[in-house]
Amino acid sequence: MVFHLGALIRLNEVGLLSKLKRVSSVSGGSIVAGVLGLRWKELDFQDGIALRLSEKLINPIRRLAGKTIDAEAIFGGIFLPGTINDKVVDSYNEYLFQGATLENLPSDDEGPRFVINATNVQSGALWRFSKPFMADYLVGMVPNPKVELAVAVAASSAFPPVLSPATLRLDPGLIIPDAGCPLQREPFTSEIVLSDGGVYDNLGLETAWKRYKTVLVSDGGGKLQPEEEPKHDWARHSFRVLGIIDNQVRSLRKRQLIEAFKRENDEHDGTYWGIRTHIADYQLGDALPCPPERTEQLARTPTRLKRMDTVLQERLINWGYAVCDAAIRKHVHPNAAAPNNFPFPASPV
Repeated sequence: MVFHLGALIRLNEVGLLSKLKRVSSVSGGSIVAGVLGLRWKELDFQDGIALRLSEKLINPIRRLAGKTIDAEAIFGGIFLPGTINDKVVDSYNEYLFQGATLENLPSDDEGPRFVINATNVQSGALWRFSKPFMADYLVGMVPNPKVELAVAVAASSAFPPVLSPATLRLDPGLIIPDAGCPLQREPFTSEIVLSDGGVYDNLGLETAWKRYKTVLVSDGGGKLQPEEEPKHDWARHSFRVLGIIDNQVRSLRKRQLIEAFKRENDEHDGTYWGIRTHIADYQLGDALPCPPERTEQLARTPTRLKRMDTVLQERLINWGYAVCDAAIRKHVHPNAAAPNNFPFPASPV
């Protein structure tokens, strides 16, 4: 979540933020995307640069990053009425969304289409939240949904197993009848069980890849760590095996994306940067100084909704800024001027 802030700062500086046509997000990235979409019309774009990005996006997300949400939600969901996900929704509304709905996102003629992706645990497919519709291609489509943004974001960022699942209760009559949707029946149409969007598509590519030529990918996802002594009991061993499967799928998707960018005759261009990228791989002589031992330490920051101190926030923002800059100037906008310094010079990576 915090890493992506740095990337957005740099995209804004080089004039690319205002040119975005679609923002497709999963997991912690959906928290940022939800606020960006809600505040898009308030960013005050002048000559393609948003003048109020810090006020409307960076500062609210940083305030959230200074709170511990997950532990309180877990204990509240166990000992108080409501689920863990309900408590997360309440926190998102309190700190970020104040009851706003998908209807408050920009229309296609006002800004990018924001697509917040969750994983439908029942169908095994992607559940997409957006202003014009929400849908699962196996279940069907609901036009003009009135779902709260906090609900969509909490579903997309329902990190398993602790914050997942999220349950979306729906009037089946809202779904457009479609004989091509084999799961268009209850309970698939009345009680949708959702998990983190990264379970299905860790890079949020599916809703953009088929429709757009130039694709910019910011990856702040976690990575499976080596384990010297794997547990032998069935529960923890199964959890480890599932983690290996998930890690391999994530790695494969990333490799396929980068290979597509490398192919000269491919129909796509763009670039990828990630929290685990080595900035030297872009081979820019004037990239900001980001020693790999320091960035690898930042990449190991736990992906939790846990209070993060100011310095760590600033270091993560600086890292997202620097690696986005290198990726953009290498592969998308080579004429962009190199930055003079990090957004927070006092907290280098």
